[in-house]
Amino acid sequence: MKEKRVIDSKTIMTEMIMPNDTNPLGNLMGGNLLRWMDIAAGICAAKHCEAHVVTASVDHVSFDLPIILGSVITIEANVTRAYTTSVEVYVEVQAAEITGANPKKSNHAYFSFVGLDESTKKPTRIPQVIPVSSVEVDLFQSALRRRQLRLIIAGRMKPEDAKEIRSLFMD
Repeated sequence: MKEKRVIDSKTIMTEMIMPNDTNPLGNLMGGNLLRWMDIAAGICAAKHCEAHVVTASVDHVSFDLPIILGSVITIEANVTRAYTTSVEVYVEVQAAEITGANPKKSNHAYFSFVGLDESTKKPTRIPQVIPVSSVEVDLFQSALRRRQLRLIIAGRMKPEDAKEIRSLFMD
């Protein structure tokens, strides 16, 4: 297995919202935003895995505020936790005026990726992470619950086997 390391794969992407990115109301279309979020998260995951990655899931997507035509968005992606062959990435979107004024968190989501071996294109072991800041530690610790929920919803884990989730409801 690759060695553990501090989370260092942060990815930041900036886009300006143009007319062909919007719906008839002048707001950014959700599909366009999800595409950009997936790209930023994929770059972040690939940097961490030191390998090509494929998107395995997207969950907990929020659409808190509409993003209007002419806004500039900043998409920040950070690895929260790595497992044997997969990694979770938290993505947060800030929208602001072109001048940078009035930045507001507009969206966030969790993406999961699987690292692939370059020659076989099969899942490969990836480096674990060592969270450093209190925010990284919180995201790292809660990632296991999110993973168990994803596996339950996908039918790959029985609810009774989800010990981390069960611990939230049991004394």
